[in-house]
Amino acid sequence: MPKFNRINGFLILCALSLTLFIYCNGSGTTATGDNGDNGDTTGDTSGTGLENPTSAVIANHSAVDSFDNIPDSVIEFISENFNFYYGHTSHGSQIITGLNMLQYENALYAKPSFYERSDDLGTLGDTSWVTNLRYRLDQGTYNIAMMSWCGGVSTNTTAGINTYLSKMDELESDYPDVLFIYMTGHLDGTGDAGNLRAMNNLIRSYCNANEKILFDFADIESYDPDGTFYADGSDACEWCLDWCASNDCPSCDNCARSHCYNCYVKGKAFWWLMSKLAP
Repeated sequence: MPKFNRINGFLILCALSLTLFIYCNGSGTTATGDNGDNGDTTGDTSGTGLENPTSAVIANHSAVDSFDNIPDSVIEFISENFNFYYGHTSHGSQIITGLNMLQYENALYAKPSFYERSDDLGTLGDTSWVTNLRYRLDQGTYNIAMMSWCGGVSTNTTAGINTYLSKMDELESDYPDVLFIYMTGHLDGTGDAGNLRAMNNLIRSYCNANEKILFDFADIESYDPDGTFYADGSDACEWCLDWCASNDCPSCDNCARSHCYNCYVKGKAFWWLMSKLAP
């Protein structure tokens, strides 16, 4: 009987991993090459020094309202000097889509250089993402690095989240000239009592206590522009549909797994985050 249970447990774990892989890679927007890369077309801004903030920088839903206050000179500096390594699958591409939407709307918001790799943070203590990230950072090209989650926070544990936080902190120590952006996982409809909320709160608490940079994916999805909180929302951004039914909203070709307006507000929040990292 114990052997039977172990075998079943292994099969369940394999099925969960396969489900996450299919879900995260099924409709993303990242074009990949032989090694999961989309080709490195970024410029070399390794000479542009960016300093780690002296207090936590948290981009949540309130950052969206501050987007219009970013000075033009800061926007231009970011466009010309920020050079990202970004590992993501479908959900993580929402940031890129949002940045593209804003650039299409106003050429001033020219997206900075991004090297995109089709990869994410996995779940349950997966650290396979670290190898390629280190390989790329060793080239000395990038001054900012970030990795996004797919559905991996929803199925995670305290031990798994702590492994993620530990690896990020280790990378920060080994690459002091690179800024690292942490992320929470996207909404999954489980609300206040769900595992996602608890795991995201671990990430938030760590970033606040240790002066980290956080893009709070879930919090941005949880509020409409009027400030109404949707505790049980999902990655589909149900409120986006209602909001855009009575307000003018920009369109896009595809916002992976979600509504175009969700990508749009994420783009605004990300510009605010970048503005706080500029000298």
